[in-house]
Formats: sequence, C-alpha cells, structure tokens
Amino acid sequence: MPAKKSASKSKAKAKVHKVMHEHKEGKLKSGSGKKVTSRKQAVAIALNEARKSGAKIPKKKSKS
Repeated sequence: MPAKKSASKSKAKAKVHKVMHEHKEGKLKSGSGKKVTSRKQAVAIALNEARKSGAKIPKKKSKS
C-alpha cells in the first residue's frame, strides 16, 4: 500500500501546476505586470505563491 501524501505537497504541486499552465498559455505576469517568458522565473513565482498559501517548501539554497 503506497504511503499517504502530505497536504502541503499536494497544495504546492497544485499551485505549481496552475502557474506553469498560465506560463504556457502566455498569461503569467510578474509583480511589475510584465509577461513572464522565462521558465525558471515561472517556477520561482509558483514556489513563492505556494509558500504564501501555506505549503512547506524549503528555501532556495544559496551559493556560498
């Protein structure tokens, strides 16, 4: 029997899926209102929104 998924993971996955879909359709906008063309920027926006909605996502590791 597979292990039960945590609610925060599914919340984060759903948020990333939604934002990436917007990016693919060309409807995703950054905070300044400009259209997002970079896939990396779209992922960053998705993870940021997921964190704000309460999903437990670790912070980006910094290069030291």
